[in-house]
Amino acid sequence: ACGLFYCCSMACAQSNDNSEVLTLHSGWEFSQVGTELWRTAEVPGTVHQDLIQHNLLPNPFYGTNEQKIQWVENEDWEYRTAFTVTAEQLKRDDARLTFEGLDTYADVYLNGALLLKADNMFVGYTIPVKEYLRPGENLLHIYFHSPIRQTLPQYASNGFNYPADNDHHEKHLSVFSRKAPYSYGWDWGIRMVTSGVWRPVTLRFYDAASISDYHVKQLSLTDRAAQLSNELEINNILSRPIQAEIKIQASLEGKQASAVSRTVTLQPGVNRIEIPTEILSPVRWMPNGWGTPALYDFSAQIVTEGNIVAEQSHRIGLRTVCLVNEKDADGESFYFEVNGVPMFAKGANYIPQDALLPNVTAERYRTLFRDIKEANMNVVRVWGGGVYEDDRFYDLADENGILVWQDFMFACTPYPSDPTFLKRVEQEACYNIRRLRNHPSLAMWCGNNEILEALKYWGYQKKYTPEIYQGMLAGYDKLFRELLPAKVKELDADRFYVHSSPYLANWGRPESWGIGDSHNWGVWYGQKPFESLDTDLPRFMSEFGFQSFPEMKTIAAFASPEDYQIESEVMNAHQKSSIGNHLIRTYMERDYIVPEKFEDFVYVGLVLQGQGIRHGLEAHRRNRPYCMGTLYWQLNDSWPVVSWSGIDYYGNWKALHYQAKRAFAPLHINPICQNDTLCVYLLSDCLDAMEKLTLEMKLTNFAGKKAGKTVVLPSLSLPANTSQCVYRTPLNALFSPAKHPLADDLRRCFMQLTLKDKSGRTVAETVHFFEKTKELLLPETNITCKMKQTDGRCELTLLSPALAKDLFIEVPLQGARFSDNFFDLLPGERKTVVITSPQIKKGEALPVRLRHIRQTYN
Repeated sequence: ACGLFYCCSMACAQSNDNSEVLTLHSGWEFSQVGTELWRTAEVPGTVHQDLIQHNLLPNPFYGTNEQKIQWVENEDWEYRTAFTVTAEQLKRDDARLTFEGLDTYADVYLNGALLLKADNMFVGYTIPVKEYLRPGENLLHIYFHSPIRQTLPQYASNGFNYPADNDHHEKHLSVFSRKAPYSYGWDWGIRMVTSGVWRPVTLRFYDAASISDYHVKQLSLTDRAAQLSNELEINNILSRPIQAEIKIQASLEGKQASAVSRTVTLQPGVNRIEIPTEILSPVRWMPNGWGTPALYDFSAQIVTEGNIVAEQSHRIGLRTVCLVNEKDADGESFYFEVNGVPMFAKGANYIPQDALLPNVTAERYRTLFRDIKEANMNVVRVWGGGVYEDDRFYDLADENGILVWQDFMFACTPYPSDPTFLKRVEQEACYNIRRLRNHPSLAMWCGNNEILEALKYWGYQKKYTPEIYQGMLAGYDKLFRELLPAKVKELDADRFYVHSSPYLANWGRPESWGIGDSHNWGVWYGQKPFESLDTDLPRFMSEFGFQSFPEMKTIAAFASPEDYQIESEVMNAHQKSSIGNHLIRTYMERDYIVPEKFEDFVYVGLVLQGQGIRHGLEAHRRNRPYCMGTLYWQLNDSWPVVSWSGIDYYGNWKALHYQAKRAFAPLHINPICQNDTLCVYLLSDCLDAMEKLTLEMKLTNFAGKKAGKTVVLPSLSLPANTSQCVYRTPLNALFSPAKHPLADDLRRCFMQLTLKDKSGRTVAETVHFFEKTKELLLPETNITCKMKQTDGRCELTLLSPALAKDLFIEVPLQGARFSDNFFDLLPGERKTVVITSPQIKKGEALPVRLRHIRQTYN
């Protein structure tokens, strides 16, 4: 069971109770132990941020500065502040000090008393402190032990080095600490092993009683009614029983949906109370693309002697979500069913947005979810090598209709399983399950990332003795088959738990594709062509990806022009995959003419990544219902780096994110050539069937002239939630008799496909090329560009007499948003693109550069 000491510190809405909260974020100082030099500090924050602020560390993201910051992890650090408490406040019945996040080994002292020895970054601590407080000034002091030196004795007595190869240190110490694994380095990550008060600190004064946990548990849901249980954990602070009225209210968009109250006797200490509620004609929470993610506002109040002494609020979505994981004729299914309807999962894997977590602002969270929603995603996976995210992350997932696949924080290596370690994990699981379980976006729990696959297929049997290897297997079962599922069953029984991702599959074993979720690294590490994604088909693709450099303005943020070479020291410092640059070039040679200039190589690499991953996304959607989900690796970056991301550290969309948006459109046309036959699929994630659709397929050459037959398919029907092949024809039947042989025709033209509804409105369109880009006879062309500019907005109108393939619009503003980018500008097409950024000013010229593939040939 989970003790109150690790109780949830829920982010509460504004309340009307008479508790009083002090936010302890000002007046902090820090010092390197042994120096007695105290400097101002930011809380929440990390020691790295404070050192940077005082110019005691260089910008860790620039050049090769990563090497210059490694000393910080080996030192102990102290933080201190003073705060004032009044005599009136001390008359309150209780006072509790809450740390929502201490990173990681921290001794907390208040007025000379040791309150806490923290040892887990992933839990919050709430401590009764009234007896330690005094009127006037109070001194809070935190001693952070080096996470490296703290765990060296464990390493020394362990007898072997764990295979945590992403830990960029000869001694793999990361496994011993419950601390964000990625901070020790990763194959896309800087090593920055942080310490500090990384989440808020508050002091709350209470009278009579407090709510330590409030869970709105959905018992049943029909169109007629939702049956709910309000499960409260209430702490009676007093030494005697007290009479209290508990009021539960629920509203939707300001209109009351339910209200109930109950009078109870609260015994001293912890009281667990359940109060049923019914909501008639419930409005369901729906995922992005299927409807509105309706959220009810629930509140629980405790009233004693006419005073509201405690209140807690949550936003609750009424919906059913289950993971259907059942044996069938093809193996074993793996898909989400939402409100009774199978849902094709479209999304990506998320890593922490910053190597320095307190840098992530509310605006960055909002922008991220805007990016997710605009790309037509409905699922995001919180990967197990980072952190359990901030409350704002899950709030935004709720509000935007994005389902969250939530890993526990274990990735890519076996972990210890001794009693002390298991106790820490139990506390962590309890804290985070309780913290997150009210969110309607939370779809499932997953024990770890790739650890079962590692144990089975990564060669540990040969690397370690039989005794050590068997100990790893036994430890896996203790952690992921026993402890974590037991905590999920105890605290969040209605949510699905799977012990590892991938569920079974190893990308080198085709027989595993039919079972559960898969990680396909045959593309990239296995050097398989992108076309292999058409046949290496899983039931659910939870990871696959391909790297690219970020665009030049991001490279310019960490490198100088003299570093603009693929294998320069600085570029290699920002390329953490040892084979990364080689693989980018290898794949580029297959599909593109490899440019000589560095800037052109970066641009073509972005196009390569976007087109390659789009090929996979379309293959997965095309093969539903056998395959029912695709989450590419990875959504975002934690620093400016060469990586698999679709959005770089500064919020710039790479070509990948634009291509994902296109491939994930609710209604999508997917043409593909199979054995010299053109097949055209219509893909729908819409809940309603569509009738009387018209599909037009027009062949045009690169100069804009008709190149063959125009095919029109009228009166098409498209069932809801399906993939359907609506057209097949041999390639040679498409072209009119011409001067050129078929192969030459294929190099000179494209097909424009347009789908219209019964009213004539275009509902989907795409462009298809019949050859790899390097085989196309792309024309030189001059693009005209007209600009209209106001504060925050620039409108471009583009026109080209001939095809401009994969047109990239560049502006030197980090995070600028484009209504479209990395698109084919078709001959004679007048295309409007809107660029938005707070940095755009009316009357100030915005430098715009247009780049397309043919220009890289010169």
